[in-house]
Amino acid sequence: MAIARHGAGPVPAIRALVSQVHPVFMLPPVAVSLTGALLAARMEGTFAAVVAVLHALAIFAAVYTAHVKDGYVDFFVRGEDDDHPLSVSGCRVALVTAGAVFAGALAGLWSTAGPVAVALTAPTWALGYFHAPQLDTGPISATGGYPVGIGLALLGGYVAQGGQFGSTVLGLAGVLVVVLLGIKVIDDAQDLTYDRSIDKRTVAVVLGPARARQLAYALLAAGSGLIVVLAAIGVFPTGSVMAAFAFGAVAAISRRAGPRMATMLLIRGAYVLLALLLVALWYRPFSGPQLVDIGILGPYTYLATEAVFGTVALALLIRADALTRAVRTIAVLYPVAYVWDWYTLEVGVFAIELRTGIDLLGIPVEEHLFMIVVPALVLGIHETLTSMDGTLTDADR
Repeated sequence: MAIARHGAGPVPAIRALVSQVHPVFMLPPVAVSLTGALLAARMEGTFAAVVAVLHALAIFAAVYTAHVKDGYVDFFVRGEDDDHPLSVSGCRVALVTAGAVFAGALAGLWSTAGPVAVALTAPTWALGYFHAPQLDTGPISATGGYPVGIGLALLGGYVAQGGQFGSTVLGLAGVLVVVLLGIKVIDDAQDLTYDRSIDKRTVAVVLGPARARQLAYALLAAGSGLIVVLAAIGVFPTGSVMAAFAFGAVAAISRRAGPRMATMLLIRGAYVLLALLLVALWYRPFSGPQLVDIGILGPYTYLATEAVFGTVALALLIRADALTRAVRTIAVLYPVAYVWDWYTLEVGVFAIELRTGIDLLGIPVEEHLFMIVVPALVLGIHETLTSMDGTLTDADR
């Protein structure tokens, strides 16, 4: 019984089995499982390394099952793929082995974490095994399977550590599911022509590429907006809005790209989103005394911040070859900004404490720099995004 289609013996067999480990596909669920465990450690004060490993192993086995089964169906049943490293027997061996690993991990979770963790974890194998050819032919099941699996991985990893369902972990799971739904819609659009030829009803096939794209970005916006709403009502810490801003920037860049490039950008953006949310939930960087106090710089504090952001603005403008245009725009804007700044300071709208005390033309010298740095940063970001839009469009044609 040959496991590998190309070559005989244990080495080709092992290589064929290992080839089904797809990091881009498998890393997010496993990472989210561990994220759930870490959140429980932070929020519930409980962490068991063995339980975390068991749950992550179960999730890995589930997504490995999905990848093997999907490859088997696409090559041996549908004839969609040009090649496959595993033979039919090899696919069966891989599926049985992964199923056994999943069952063993599930049994370990039952004895260490209880039935609730098992109930949240068990469906992930079903989602993986039945993805192809049962679930991947309809727009809802084809799009929702992977995002729902991610949400279950997070909740299962959290509850396995003894955590109780709370608004924070449920909110985080909801954000991830909504964002990943949007990414999955864009990802499925890569195979639009082929999917139409085999009557595979993905969202792109049902709605058409333009409307599917609109739906996808509406979901991405909804996911980012949900973060802001949850931060506003106190479910998430204030610092979590940085995750929404960062992911929103990636989504904005990806809008001009084709499905392949947009998917690559958004998947990496999702990693950033999850990382920043975890940092916000763990450290709560915008919460009171934990803020970094740069006031130790005394009267040079304001100047120091302007130097940092001014350097970033200059680098962006040089990179986008827009320095001359920016200087012209700032020169036109400067008189208006000067009058506005002088008036607001004169009537006491705000006060500047951590400054050198040097005034020029009736306002602090720092304010003169501020009226240069801020528009320079805005123009630098705008010009950089514009240049990247053109690059992505050309590269993705």
